[in-house]
Amino acid sequence: MSGEINHDDVQKYYGKDLTCSDDLKTSACTTPAGAMSKAVKKALSKIHDEVVMKYYGCGICIPPALEKTRVLDLGCGAGRDVYAIAQLVGEEGHVIGVDMTPEQLETARKYEDFHKNAFGFANSNVTFKNGLIEKLGDVGIEDNSIDVIVSNCVINLVPDKESVIREVARVLKEGGELYFSDVYSDKEISEAARKDYVLWGECISGALLWTDLYDLCEEFGLSAPLLVDCHPFVVEKELAAKLGSTRFVSATYRIFKPSSKPSKEKVKVTYNGEIPEVDTFQLAQNYQLKKNEPRALPVEMSADLKGSRYAKFFTFEKSGCVPFQGQPLNPFNKNIQNENSGSCC
Repeated sequence: MSGEINHDDVQKYYGKDLTCSDDLKTSACTTPAGAMSKAVKKALSKIHDEVVMKYYGCGICIPPALEKTRVLDLGCGAGRDVYAIAQLVGEEGHVIGVDMTPEQLETARKYEDFHKNAFGFANSNVTFKNGLIEKLGDVGIEDNSIDVIVSNCVINLVPDKESVIREVARVLKEGGELYFSDVYSDKEISEAARKDYVLWGECISGALLWTDLYDLCEEFGLSAPLLVDCHPFVVEKELAAKLGSTRFVSATYRIFKPSSKPSKEKVKVTYNGEIPEVDTFQLAQNYQLKKNEPRALPVEMSADLKGSRYAKFFTFEKSGCVPFQGQPLNPFNKNIQNENSGSCC
């Protein structure tokens, strides 16, 4: 990327210019990201007001089935999602938050004991680290050490997105999941917009071209991104002049780190319904797996599911015919929920 925005600019915007979510000038960083479960709502209700006030992400972005997992939050800010997830992983799990903005981390760390006590835990199960999400080794995140990575409207703020995805591939365990919301564009963004301090800070001009996400995942050995949810938004008129006809969406994707020896079997999968509050498991927007209803999946997709922490909630049976993976769902297509999931082989 050839723009001149750097880490210092982003750090200033989120550490000095913004004091609460009401200071944001656009809706890009506050777009809803799907319905919340009762467990997530309960977790959020226990989080300190100051932590919530300094939240700048895209709604809520927390996957199911997190008990006892080791979770990494990229760009954790003041720690809202870290603390919510800390309750869901339980005392036997752990959540690490990484952020480069000292002012945000100061708020997060200030309430560590508050949240430990609010959750009824004997010991805190969170760690906050000051560093860059594209240089996780610098803050001690080891290879193959993380079960789940989450991130909420942050990767667009990083100039070097390639290094972020490289680090995701490095630190995830085989079968691990990246589950994240971010902002994407439908075309390349102009140089003038990329150099605009406010447009970048508002999670707009640093947006990745949505097809580039697929290229980066392929380059670093991750599975093809699965679109879970998306919401288009319109940039406010006073900021839109430098953007031309470029459109933007807030989208949630899940991406797995495949096994080094993935299954190549053609299978049907059946969800057993045992994930709390999940009657239909939405693997992707076009693959909604209903309880006790077998569904044939593309070979790559079923292999990723079988290698993940979700496998215990599914049965896998051989199938003579499964769909092809097909083309990626375009988050800018208003009818994506009605697109078919590929031809049968």
